[in-house]
Amino acid sequence: MTNKFKLAAFLWLLAIGFAFGQDKPALKPISWKDIPSWKSISTFSVQMSADGTWMAYGMLPVEGDGDLIVQKAAEPESKKTYPIGSTNFPSFAFSENSKWIAFKEYPKDKEKKAAAKTGGKGLSEKLVLIDLGADKKTVFEKVTGYSFNGKSATHLAMQLSKEGNNGDAKGSDLLLVNLATGKRQNIGNVQEFAFNKGGEYLAYTIDAANKSGNGIYLFHVPSGTTKLVDSDTATYRSLNWTEKGEALALLKMVKDKTYKQDHGKVLGIKNLGNPELSIFDPKMDSVNFPKNLTISPNRRPMWSEDLTRLFFGVHILEKEKKEPPKPVQAPVNKDSIDRIKLEKIKADTTIKSITDLQKAIAKLDTTKSPASERKNDLPKPDMAIWHWQDSRLQSRQQVMENQDKNYSMWWMYDVRTAKPIQLQDSSVRELNIMPKEKWALGLDMQEYELDINLDGQNYRDIYAVNLQTGERKLLFKKFYLPSFASYPRPSNDGTRFLYGLDGHFYVYDIASGTSKNITEAIPTTFIETEDDHNVTKPMVNPLGWSSDDKYILLRDEWDIWQIPMGPKEKATNLTQNGRKEKIRYQFRYNLDPEDKGIDLKKGLYVRMYGEFTKKSGLARIEPGKLGLIAGPKVLLWEDTNIGSLGKAKNADVFYFTREKFNEPTNFYITNSSLANPKKVTENAPDFGKYSWSSGTRLVDYISEKGDTLQAALFLPAGYVEGKKYPTVIYYYEKLSQTLHNYSNPGFSGTGWNPGVYTSNGYAVLIPDIVYQLDDPGMSAVWCVLPAVKEALKTGVIDENKMGLHGHSWGGYQTSFLITQTTQFKAAAAGAPLTNMISMYDLIYWNSGSGNMSIFEASQGRFRGGPWENWDSYQRNSPVYFVKNVQTPLLMLHNDKDGAVDFTQGIEYYNALRRLKKPVIMVQYKGENHGLSKIENRKDYSIRMMEFFDYHLKGEKPADWIVSGIEKLKLEEHLDGRVF
Repeated sequence: MTNKFKLAAFLWLLAIGFAFGQDKPALKPISWKDIPSWKSISTFSVQMSADGTWMAYGMLPVEGDGDLIVQKAAEPESKKTYPIGSTNFPSFAFSENSKWIAFKEYPKDKEKKAAAKTGGKGLSEKLVLIDLGADKKTVFEKVTGYSFNGKSATHLAMQLSKEGNNGDAKGSDLLLVNLATGKRQNIGNVQEFAFNKGGEYLAYTIDAANKSGNGIYLFHVPSGTTKLVDSDTATYRSLNWTEKGEALALLKMVKDKTYKQDHGKVLGIKNLGNPELSIFDPKMDSVNFPKNLTISPNRRPMWSEDLTRLFFGVHILEKEKKEPPKPVQAPVNKDSIDRIKLEKIKADTTIKSITDLQKAIAKLDTTKSPASERKNDLPKPDMAIWHWQDSRLQSRQQVMENQDKNYSMWWMYDVRTAKPIQLQDSSVRELNIMPKEKWALGLDMQEYELDINLDGQNYRDIYAVNLQTGERKLLFKKFYLPSFASYPRPSNDGTRFLYGLDGHFYVYDIASGTSKNITEAIPTTFIETEDDHNVTKPMVNPLGWSSDDKYILLRDEWDIWQIPMGPKEKATNLTQNGRKEKIRYQFRYNLDPEDKGIDLKKGLYVRMYGEFTKKSGLARIEPGKLGLIAGPKVLLWEDTNIGSLGKAKNADVFYFTREKFNEPTNFYITNSSLANPKKVTENAPDFGKYSWSSGTRLVDYISEKGDTLQAALFLPAGYVEGKKYPTVIYYYEKLSQTLHNYSNPGFSGTGWNPGVYTSNGYAVLIPDIVYQLDDPGMSAVWCVLPAVKEALKTGVIDENKMGLHGHSWGGYQTSFLITQTTQFKAAAAGAPLTNMISMYDLIYWNSGSGNMSIFEASQGRFRGGPWENWDSYQRNSPVYFVKNVQTPLLMLHNDKDGAVDFTQGIEYYNALRRLKKPVIMVQYKGENHGLSKIENRKDYSIRMMEFFDYHLKGEKPADWIVSGIEKLKLEEHLDGRVF
C-alpha cells in the first residue's frame, strides 16, 4: 500500500467516523417569519383520474404562489410541478377517459398586489391543458370557465373573458377544442354553456348586442352540427340538464317596463335528435296563473324524471315606480308663503348684505304650497320600526333582505295537460321535492317562528304535497325538531320518509297515511345521550336508506344497525363490538357520489374511533344475499388520525389519509382491502427543517361532577423526561379527540396554532369540558381544573408556568376561569362573552338573530331567561367576579364582531381596568369574530406568543406589553413589526 493510498484511506475513515460519531445539527423551532413561505397540500383539492392512474393536488403556500402537482398515482417519483399563481382554491379537472387534465393558472401574488393599487384591472386567468400520455402542454389565455364533455371526453370547452365594449351583450367567446386533433371552434356571444352527462350534446345560450340572435342552441359534438331551438329578443339562462342527460330545462327572461322584474318563461327540451320544445308562458294562462306573479330567475328549473313535468320558481311582481305627475297648483295663501320665506331667509347664513338678501328672495319659489314643499323637498328618514310581535328581529330581516327579495315558490308545469300547478305559498317557505317527483314535503314554521327565535326550541308543521295535483295534506302539527337528525329523510322511491320523534325513529308511508315505529323493539337507544344542550331527546344522525329501500341504517352512539322494512326480518347490529369496546362507528364513506342511497351490494366502509384510546381506523361491512352481514372486518386500526377515504371512479384503486400531531397529512394508495398501502405524497416539503412536538399523551381524569373525561397532552419539541415545560391550556367543549390531528403551520383567525407552540418549547394541554345545565362557566371549572391537576402528575407541565387560551366560547371559559382560580400565570381570551345577563339580550349580528335562543337551547345551556334564572346567569358571568382576577389577561376583541358583541370585551376590560388589574385588549378595526386580513392574523399570532413568552418563559417583554402604545405612536410601532 502506497503512502498516498494510506493517507486517502485514513482520511476516508476519519470522515466516516466523524459523520457517524457526531450528532446531527439541532433543528430549529419554526418561527412566525418562516410561515408565509410554508407550503402544504391543499387536502380538499386532491383528485384522482377515473381509471386510478393519475392524481393531482395543489401545493400552496400561506402567502405567495402555489403549484399543481400531477403524478402517476402509485409513483410519487413521477410527479411534475406546474405553477398556478396565487390562489387558495386550485381549479383543475381530469377528463373522464383519464388522458387529459386542465387547470387554471392565476395571476402571481406580486401581480395581484400591484393590480390592487389600480383597482385590480389588467389581471386575467389562463387555462393549461396537459396531454398526460405525451406530456404536452397547451396554454389558453384569458379563460374564465371550462369543462370537458363528460363521458365522451373528446372536447374541452372554455369561456373566454369578455373583451372590449360589446354594447349591452353579456356573452363572450366560447372556445371548443377537439382534444384528438387540436382543432378549435369559436362560438361568439355565449352567456352559458353545459355538456350533458354523456358529452354528446353541448347546450349554450347566446346573449349578443341588442339581443340580436339571442337564443338556446344545441351542438351535437360527434357530428359538429348545431340546431337553434329557440330565439328571441330575450335573455336565456339557468341551463339544467337532467341527470341522465336526455333533456334540458332553462329560463327565458323578457324585459317588461311595467315591472321591476323580467317576465319569465320556462323552456323544456327533450328528444334531442329532433328537439321537442315545451314552453310555459304565464301571460298565456290567466286562468291558472295569477297576474301578480312571474317566473323567478333565482331558481333553476328542472324536469321530472319521467319528463312529464317542469318544476320552476315563481315570485311576486313589483311594479316599476313612475315619476309622479306634477301637481296642479292650488290657490296660494300668500301669508303662509311669506312666513316660510322669512324662516328660510333667517336660516341662510350666506346672507351678509342687502344684495345677498335680494338674491335669496328672488330664488324662493313662491308658487309652491307648504304641503307640496314638505312632500317633495324633505328627505325620507332612514329607519326601522322594531315591533314586539315581529317574528324575526328587524336586524334579522336586514341580514335576510336580499334572500327575502329573491325568495321564490315552487310551481310545476304539466306538459301533458299544459297546466301550471302551485306547489308552495309564502307560508310554507321550505319545500323539498322527493325522489321520483311523486311527493314533496313542505315545512311551515310560520306559527312558531317568533318562539323559535326566542327560546330556540324548534317546531314545524309538516305537509305532503302531491306532485301530480298540487294537493297539500297536513301530516304533523307542531312537530318537534331537537336536532337535524329528526328531520324527514325520503326513501329513494319517494313514497316514504324516515323521521325521529320522542326518542324513536319512524317510517311514514305518505299514500296510506300510516306511520311505523322501527326502533321500539331494538335493545338500544338512538337518543344522543351525550348531547348536553337544553333540548329534549335529540337523536343520533341516521346513515340513511339502502338504495333498494329495503333497509334503513341507523347509529346509536356506538354501533350501526340494519333495520329491515319487511315484516319477517329483525334488526341487526352490524358492528357488534362498538358499545362493549367503546369504539364509535361514526359514519360511512360514500365512495360513489352517483349512488342513490346506500348500495348494500357494494358493502360498507365505515370510520372507527376509539373513544378512550383515540385510535382511528376503517372497517368494511360485507354484503350478503339480503342485506349486510353482521361483524365488521377491521382494515386499519392504529394510533393515528385516519381521515378521508376515496376511490377512483372506474377502478379498484383506493386512497386514504393518515396523520399524527407531529406528522403531516399524507395520502396512501391501496386496493379495496386497504392492504399494503403505499405513501404517495410528501406533504409540507420543508417539514424536516424544523423541530416538532416529541409526541402526545392521554390524560384520564374525573370531573368534579363525576364525568369520565380525557385531555390531550402535546409534548414540546426536544422533550426530556423529567424536565418541566411552560404549558398553554386550550379548550373548546370536547377536543381530546384531536390527539392525533396534525396542525399545519399558518396564521389562524384566532392566533392559535398548537404545532407552532410545541415547536417553540411549549407543552399544550387540551382537556374536555362537558356541561351541566345552568352552569356553563362553572362546568369549565369542574372539568379544566381536575384535568390540570391530573396532567401535572405526568411531570411534563411546570405548575408555575401555565397559561390559558380560548376563543369565542373558549374565550368565555378563559375569562371565567381566571375569576375562580389564581394558579395560571397568564391568559389570552379571544372574543369572550363576559356578562351572560347583558349578552342574553344582545344580537348575533352576523345572522341578525337575538342571542336568547343560543342561551336557552344551544351553547349557553340555560333554562329560561335571566329573569327566570337570575342566580345561574350571574354566577356564570366573569364580569361579576373581576375583583378575584390576578392573572394577566390579553384580550382580542374587534369592533365589528358579529357573534360576540364588542361591548362584551369593553365591559370586561373596563371593569378590570377600574380595579387596576393587568389587562390588555387588542382591537383590529373592521374585523369580525375572527381575523380575516392576513396582516392582522400575522400581527396577533406574534403578539399572543410574545405575551406568553414573557409571562411563562420569562423573556424580555415587548414594549406594547409593558406600557401599551399611544395612538400617535402606533404607526411608528407597527412599522417596526411588519414582515
